[in-house]
Amino acid sequence: MPKERILYMNTKSLNKLLGVFRSRKFWAALIGTLFVILDEFVPTFPFDADQITNIVYMMIAYIIGVAIDDAGYGIGGNRPL
Repeated sequence: MPKERILYMNTKSLNKLLGVFRSRKFWAALIGTLFVILDEFVPTFPFDADQITNIVYMMIAYIIGVAIDDAGYGIGGNRPL
């Protein structure tokens, strides 16, 4: 493979990875996962199981809302000011 093509592929992969870290959906999923893990492994975590469940449901609703919002821009919608 030509060296330029390998460099382009690495840059493209890096851009995708950086795009994931800029994603609101990724951070919401990470925060929800952290709450579940902390609740499981930290005995003195200040939330009970019902509160953690509600936080995870809220994160799921947020992720779905952001996905719908992002899909609307692909249809031809303009980003709000």
